Amino acid sequence: MDTYCLKVQYEGTAYSGFQIQPDQPTIQGKLEEALAKLATERIRVVGAGRTDAGVHSEGQIVSFRSSGLTVPTAKLPYALNRLLPGDIRVVGSERRAKNFHAQRSALEKTYRYQIYQGPFPNVFWRRYALWERNDLNWPEMERCSRLLVGTLDFAAFAASGSSVKTTVRSMHQIELDWEGPLKTIRFTADGFLYKMVRNLVGTLLDVGRCKVGAKDIEALLASGDRRLGSATVAPQGLFLESVRYA
Repeated sequence: MDTYCLKVQYEGTAYSGFQIQPDQPTIQGKLEEALAKLATERIRVVGAGRTDAGVHSEGQIVSFRSSGLTVPTAKLPYALNRLLPGDIRVVGSERRAKNFHAQRSALEKTYRYQIYQGPFPNVFWRRYALWERNDLNWPEMERCSRLLVGTLDFAAFAASGSSVKTTVRSMHQIELDWEGPLKTIRFTADGFLYKMVRNLVGTLLDVGRCKVGAKDIEALLASGDRRLGSATVAPQGLFLESVRYA
């Protein structure tokens, strides 16, 4: 069997996340339905990140193994895009080593969260950014974000429902860009816990609203208690931006 790798972009508004769920539209489900029409056997795909309902992707990576594809590797994006809905697009394809796995082989992932600031919601950004009416203290948010960089126990930022063996992750970088009305917070780490990015953003927004300070973040990290954290922000501002491999 050959191992294939696809780069996939999607708007997650209409989907119940990436991972297949019974009787729910998902990105994985749509990809597998399309691949079934191009192969002589059933194909199961694995995503680098299991994005939640309403979350988008610019650089999701999926892998799968097949010995019965009827389309050359270079032609896969074109063949799949003719079968996929318009809010899902395959923008790259290649073969990989047999042991390649989209999730387990990833060295780091980058997620971006978008925040639109203004007196009124922007109708064109309502699916792609969180609206924030009030001013935020972005320099203080940036200063406090440095407390979240490093190899840390992020249990206090993990939503319930995850069955991971450890809540320790290495956050490599957090970048804040607040120029213009559309602000971004970008997180790069070796991995993320369930709803971790949305919980981190909620905390940084409370810093910007002067509700939370550096000492509160330090205490929250030490506690490991999600119940003491800020509210989880809405999913529509979140994008899986890129995944890096060896």
